[in-house]
Amino acid sequence: MQRTRREFLGLLGGGVAAGSTAGCVAPARNDPVGERRFAMLYEDVAPSVARVQTTADGRTGQGSGFRYRTGLDDDSYVVTNQHVVGSDPDAVRIQYADGEWVEVAVVGTDPYSDLAVLDPGADIGSEPLPLRETVPPIGTEVLVVGSPLGFSGSASQGIISGRNRSIPAAGNYTIADAIQTDAALNPGNSGGPILTLDGDVVAVATARASGSDNVGFGVSAPLTGRVVPSLIENGRYDHSHMGVAIRDVGPLLAEANGLPAARGVYVTATEPGGPADEVLQGSTDETIVDGTPVPTGGDVIVGLEETSIDTQSALSRYLALETAPGDVLDVRIRREGSERTVQLELGTRPDPPA
Repeated sequence: MQRTRREFLGLLGGGVAAGSTAGCVAPARNDPVGERRFAMLYEDVAPSVARVQTTADGRTGQGSGFRYRTGLDDDSYVVTNQHVVGSDPDAVRIQYADGEWVEVAVVGTDPYSDLAVLDPGADIGSEPLPLRETVPPIGTEVLVVGSPLGFSGSASQGIISGRNRSIPAAGNYTIADAIQTDAALNPGNSGGPILTLDGDVVAVATARASGSDNVGFGVSAPLTGRVVPSLIENGRYDHSHMGVAIRDVGPLLAEANGLPAARGVYVTATEPGGPADEVLQGSTDETIVDGTPVPTGGDVIVGLEETSIDTQSALSRYLALETAPGDVLDVRIRREGSERTVQLELGTRPDPPA
């Protein structure tokens, strides 16, 4: 009999408060439940994880997905990656733990977060997996469940080895707030859940670093929790857009522009007619520092509202998790040797090129 989530958490050592990090501390070596904690977690969540197969133009693709419920109604869905579903599939099928293949409908996709939602059309009785509200600390143990290389019902163990990563997305944008893990990710894991030991989804597996066996990435639960409800309701998600080309401030750029510290985000250019046009200033010249051409004259973003911004990753994370198109932000910048605040109304990120 499948355990309820409450019974499962009790076996692991008692109730776990929402937003806690119980997965960080390994049980004692002589604890028999601790020795089986990954097996127990897999047994609890496996019925909620599906293998995903797509066909398009005579080609077959594969991935993973997991059951999800918004909480707004009783309907449940399957979350996976956009790159698993593709832009225009001829058919999408999912296979649950009982081995039955079911053709499903695509509810919505978002190439900028690499997320997609499928409608299974029927309730199979397994519980949806909850999304964690926050990303736990580096070192937290995780389990990845999915179908690597087409082998359904697979699991790999690891830890969260990095947070707030930026990974490539469509149209030269990035996916903000991604988590990094050393758990094995292979083709077919994409779209499957990365779970903490309390059974919460901390990220949606999406990519493995090229040429690496122990560096993989997932779309964070906080970003997934913003995007997926919109995909269910509207079929799409609108991302905030500043309309700037940017780079991190390093030592050479700080020296060339007379900055007090190598921190902040340098604006190299603004998009003509975009939200930042005539609000922020891009590079106007360049100089040579240590034999390297370095742009000069551009604004340096150091804060959004009350939040300090030190890096591109911090800027992307704030925009992704804290804003929506149409918001008007106070942007703190350094320009011509002094700090000032300007107001910028965010636009909507354009659709990626076909």
